[in-house]
Amino acid sequence: MVNNSRQSVLAAAHTLIRAFSRHDRIRYFRAFAPGASFIFYSHPIVLATRAEYEKLWMAWEMDLGFRVLSCESSEQSVQMLGSTAVFRHRVVTTVGTNEGVSKLYERETIVFQHMDAGKWVAVHEHLSPAYRDDAQIAP
Repeated sequence: MVNNSRQSVLAAAHTLIRAFSRHDRIRYFRAFAPGASFIFYSHPIVLATRAEYEKLWMAWEMDLGFRVLSCESSEQSVQMLGSTAVFRHRVVTTVGTNEGVSKLYERETIVFQHMDAGKWVAVHEHLSPAYRDDAQIAP
């Protein structure tokens, strides 16, 4: 039986966000299925697997000194679609790089799928720049 409660999806999303906000790469990527796909406005190609994103993340760390310092989530919503759920929210992420500290204002959609093991796993992430006061605020 699928545990299709909104609270279960929110719990899975909160686990993912908490790991990301702590720069806990292992727990963060564990929240995604191996076949998960990723679309980032700041990256020119679709990442077709979790492994591709992990490789990019590690390159950011090595080449740019990338580090997530914090991540605040707001305006959360969940759309239940049987064994699939769409989680949407706004995020304000503070990151550090060799260039200094930056704040990123973004909107994010994460698609979760209920797996046989009884938990919700992220299978797709799409990140977009957010708009505030009619002006785009993003790198």
